[in-house]
Amino acid sequence: MGATFFSHFSHVRPSISSYFSLITYTTLLFFIPLLGQTNEDISPLEPKYWVAAESLQLAHHNHPAPPPIERLTEKLPQTSRPNTFPYKESAAFSLLPPPVPQGKDKILLGYRVPPGTATRMTWVPSQGFTGLDVDTPVLVVNGERPGKTLCITAAVHGDELNGIEMVRQIMYGLNPSSLRGTVVGVPIVNLLAFGRNSRYLPDRRDLNRHFPGSPNGSLASRFAYSFFNDIVRHCDALVDLHTGSFHRTNLTQVRADLSHTSVYDLAHAFGYVVVLNTSGNDHSLRSAAVSAGIPTVTMEAGEPLRMQKHIVREGVEALKILLKKRNMIDHSLFWREPEPAFYQSTWVRSQDSGILFSRVKLGANVVRGDILGTITNPVTSEQATIKSPYAGKIIGMALDQFVLPGFASYHIGIVTKDKDSLPTAHNPDQDSLEDE
Repeated sequence: MGATFFSHFSHVRPSISSYFSLITYTTLLFFIPLLGQTNEDISPLEPKYWVAAESLQLAHHNHPAPPPIERLTEKLPQTSRPNTFPYKESAAFSLLPPPVPQGKDKILLGYRVPPGTATRMTWVPSQGFTGLDVDTPVLVVNGERPGKTLCITAAVHGDELNGIEMVRQIMYGLNPSSLRGTVVGVPIVNLLAFGRNSRYLPDRRDLNRHFPGSPNGSLASRFAYSFFNDIVRHCDALVDLHTGSFHRTNLTQVRADLSHTSVYDLAHAFGYVVVLNTSGNDHSLRSAAVSAGIPTVTMEAGEPLRMQKHIVREGVEALKILLKKRNMIDHSLFWREPEPAFYQSTWVRSQDSGILFSRVKLGANVVRGDILGTITNPVTSEQATIKSPYAGKIIGMALDQFVLPGFASYHIGIVTKDKDSLPTAHNPDQDSLEDE
């Protein structure tokens, strides 16, 4: 190939354009083989600089609680201004480089994590569960430079696997020497359900319907109370990772209550990811954290009970963009501006029973009247169609399977001109959050 190229230019007088073509061609020869390579198989191992939590200094309290609200109203002491002219005060240091701000110790789960430290510790709920093993791994990377604390959680539902790998790759890919602030990662929140390949706790309760919990309630409520107070309340922002549920899959998307400014800013910092405006279930981790003043979003990605490499890759990239936009890392990342947020969505339900065969793909743009799929009666071979009632994007859908009348089959993010021109509510049992 190279010989053919040079022979092609052998009869051409050397010029700036020919040299430019040569450089361009050579560059393409170098980069084209790299275009087919992906990092989906790159799986970071635990770096050598990670330390055991047992080697860290113990904090005064095993589970230090944030200060009560009344203490937050105390005024800070005023600092008197030096009785010198500002120019003279700064002139003596004008030739010195500015001091590099140093991070602070992060106190979590009874340990004091110094700046520049990455560690793996264990969360043991402060509310005991006799006979149940719930020692949950918690990954902490405290940067050398000061900043906020971001928490990333996964597997609040035990059958949602994609988020587990996202948390692992993000946490073990962070270098504390170049990190600003602290990142806390909990790959598997609900170990009780995860060990049973189940969405629910052993008492058949959904953990994500019991936050912030109660110390005297059900198993789910006590579990939620401990996790919320031991970990979540020590963070400044939270990203809760989920997948679709019950044989459904979700387009990688961020769900957030956009009526809160801080939540709005957090939701639009993930790059080219769909944003869906929802308040969420009142007792979900997301809603409870927002009510406690912690900006929180949910990222939905993929389907349950599967580890999908391409979905994990999308989620990891979105989380890296978030870290970059929050000024926590300095990696050179390229991203497009986020899509316009969907302020309303709807589940299109089947009206017949039979085998669902989809005609659209996840992420497809549709208009009103488009055929989304068909339902075929396996006995009579009669066929019915499911049509889109709105223009929008397919942000979630059921996998091909046997369905009954009323089964939520396609989740559509509805296109509107602006958030004030929403379609009239049409579904009395709207459940766009049934998989969160």
